[in-house]
Amino acid sequence: MKAIQFDQFGGTEVLREADVDVPQPGPGQVRVRVSAAGVNALDGKIRSGALQAVFPTPLPVIPGFEVSGTVDAVGIGVTDVGVGDEVFGWSDTGAYAEYALATTVAHKPAGLDWERAVALPVAGEAAERALGLLGIAPGETLLVHGAAGAVGTIVVQLAAARGVRVIGTAGPHNQAYVASLGATATLYGDGLVGRVHALAPDGVDAVLDVAGKGALEDSITLRGGTDRIVTLADFRAHQLGITFANGATERSAERLGALAQEAAIGKVATTVTAYPLAQAATAQQLSDTGHIRGKIVLTLN
Repeated sequence: MKAIQFDQFGGTEVLREADVDVPQPGPGQVRVRVSAAGVNALDGKIRSGALQAVFPTPLPVIPGFEVSGTVDAVGIGVTDVGVGDEVFGWSDTGAYAEYALATTVAHKPAGLDWERAVALPVAGEAAERALGLLGIAPGETLLVHGAAGAVGTIVVQLAAARGVRVIGTAGPHNQAYVASLGATATLYGDGLVGRVHALAPDGVDAVLDVAGKGALEDSITLRGGTDRIVTLADFRAHQLGITFANGATERSAERLGALAQEAAIGKVATTVTAYPLAQAATAQQLSDTGHIRGKIVLTLN
């Protein structure tokens, strides 16, 4: 099968197309004929070698944690899905490939296309996990750094639906987009503390950073301490006494399926930028900039 892989760490130039063996499902696994694969910021960090100390990666490796497609083989013990089912979820073997193995998948609703489905697993799990860690409640004010990205897009909508007032930071070209999600939009960067104070004179109750662009100091100022600040992206968190929460704790097919049903009927919107698999390097280049709206995906059909 065709796959994108890398056998050394570096920039996007190390990504190459290769012919590799089709993986065989083990107990509890399904094999998915891939229609779309999600691209995440973590893909680029792993590719660069920056996370080798904390996330060792044996080479060569096929990138990608999210997959959507059609089940074409099942392993021993799989009873909830069968051959021919349209599914999406987390890949066990790398999703930038024609076939991938997966253990946790949900059925794809008929009203959800492959690209919007594959935008949900990582961002949806991270959004729900972060909101749970923050203990956000109706009537409170949540500040989200990086509200226009894949996780931010879902966080804003989930929080607003729960009666939370959301202030979302983004670049100048994404202000209207963030507002359309249900947040009060403001620019990131110099002067952020003053802008947020003007929007929330009584202060913010919690802060979520999904951008990793040096906003933690401003977050501490706005909160008057480190309480109820969570980052998914800034590795300086522990130095500042802030909770770092990058990494899934529990992948739930049931919760993923429920989120997909909401996306299928338009209650949760996802914005997608798609590239063909052969342009994986271009997709990761865009992801590496951090200046994206919604989700980047790779398509195989």
